[in-house]
Amino acid sequence: MKNILYRASLRKRLVLAFIITSIIPIILLNLFSYYNTSGIVKDNVNEQTHANLLQLKSSLDVWVDSYEDILFQIYMNDDIVHMVEQINEGTEDLTMVRGQLRRILRGMFYTKEHIKSITVITESGEVVFYDLLTGSITKNTWLDELSTSKEELYGKLSEDNNTHMISTQEAGVFNAKTYYLFHLGHRIIDYKDVNKQLGVVIVSIDEEMLKEICNNEEGGNTLNFIVDKNGYLVSYPKDSMLGKKIITWSEDKKIREEEYLSFIREENYFSGEYVTVESSYDEAFGCDIVNVSNQNTVIDRLMTQQKIMLIVMSLSLITLVFLIIILIRSLTDSLQNLAGIMKRAGKGEMSARVTITDRMPQEVETIAIQFNKMLGRVEDSMEKEKEAGIRQKNAEIAALEAQINPHFLYNTLDTINWMAIDRDEYEISNSITALASILRYGIDKSNEIVTIRQECDWLKQYLFLQQTRLKNTFECEIHVAPEVLEWHIHKLLLQPFVENAILHGFEGKEGTHRLEITIFPDHDILDITIWDNGKGIPKEMLDHMNQGIFVQNKEKRHIGMENAINRIHIYYASVASVVIDSEESKFTKISIRIPRKASEL
Repeated sequence: MKNILYRASLRKRLVLAFIITSIIPIILLNLFSYYNTSGIVKDNVNEQTHANLLQLKSSLDVWVDSYEDILFQIYMNDDIVHMVEQINEGTEDLTMVRGQLRRILRGMFYTKEHIKSITVITESGEVVFYDLLTGSITKNTWLDELSTSKEELYGKLSEDNNTHMISTQEAGVFNAKTYYLFHLGHRIIDYKDVNKQLGVVIVSIDEEMLKEICNNEEGGNTLNFIVDKNGYLVSYPKDSMLGKKIITWSEDKKIREEEYLSFIREENYFSGEYVTVESSYDEAFGCDIVNVSNQNTVIDRLMTQQKIMLIVMSLSLITLVFLIIILIRSLTDSLQNLAGIMKRAGKGEMSARVTITDRMPQEVETIAIQFNKMLGRVEDSMEKEKEAGIRQKNAEIAALEAQINPHFLYNTLDTINWMAIDRDEYEISNSITALASILRYGIDKSNEIVTIRQECDWLKQYLFLQQTRLKNTFECEIHVAPEVLEWHIHKLLLQPFVENAILHGFEGKEGTHRLEITIFPDHDILDITIWDNGKGIPKEMLDHMNQGIFVQNKEKRHIGMENAINRIHIYYASVASVVIDSEESKFTKISIRIPRKASEL
């Protein structure tokens, strides 16, 4: 019997195998799935909740860091330090000094939209502020309503060199709207005498900023809120709850999460058995970020789906036996056809393709489609390999044509530099020095791998020359996360994109020209963004560029970008990505994602 089974045709063996192995395992599998899937779904939801919580924490840190930058600009400002010293010394021109200080504080408001008040408390007890809500020089929206005294607040902020967060509280009603503010404070520092007590500065921020970060949708199944280390609500969808104490703080995260869950149930925000809470403590902000997830709807839908699956499974099993013979016949015929094409391809006939028919089973059709695609990719790969060889050869020729003796160039620029210094042309001297640095960096081992710090230092020299050449007609900001400064990147990878923005993006565009470069990590991926508010790229050209098609005119615009994108794909292959987004007369944004080198991990 055993020999007869082995010698039977594939068709007969498949029919027998389907009858024996399909019905019982399917029943057992579905019964197990019925009791186990709810747990799996909850685990998956919890994983997604954790990921969303980390993303929320990252967004909060980025936003708070940006407001801490404003705080830094104030407490390290030499003019402000000098004015605060004058106030502490009781200068005769006290009114004038306070007015000057208030004007400086007023100028800081336009850097961030959610700033509502900036307050300076001096060592002598003087309070100077500019309040956007009241517009008054005598009434502060929040200081008089604070539960702690001015002296206690000053002592807390001046005891160290850290940034302190003051929890959200109601600031009052202005223009028929109730405002709630939280605050970031820091002591004022004189870098000539860092231990000298001068005063403190406090930036008051609209709590609406935190609501935007939490991104709670009305009627949704998730809730995000923020609680400070004293158990007070810093951000919550219901404004009336802001500033209220909802838990007794514990260093045990599980105890805090149980109290958060009790609070949500008391608030009747979510009801039902499957409500979960997860929190993450943000060291920089000094608060818990809390996520509440309502899984009751998901579990109910899962149960209903399981019941439907059991009914469908029963009906399917009844008809399975009758369909097996027909399906097996179609399967074996399709497999024979597929095997024949594979043999032809194995002999080197890469143009062979499997013919897809309506009678072909879906699984075999999928294999056939993927096999056809694989053959197509092999053909494309062979063609691309040939084109890559040609491009490499052309690049080598271009490199030979562009060679120049670097020492001759450096010595010549050095001679011109001294000539400029002899004639007191120091601006020209600075430009020549920057140019020499740029050329030395670019000519010496142009394909060398350097650190992000070196590439950014060079880029600043390049931008200095461009601003000098264009008479400072554009503004530029470079934001680099400190943790990526020692990551590595191929030299001169970003310059073509920056040059394209300056030379072509701003050409003929009226108004203030801005260029922003940001470099941040995303796990082991380097996320680079180059943004400008120039004239943008026409949609048709943009679509072509994102497809790797660069149509050049007689001026050969964007050729540098094309070469840079080709270099990125050569260095990092398919792991890297370059996406161009633009809107005419508004902006152009280049998003580059490249992997961190294995040697750095």
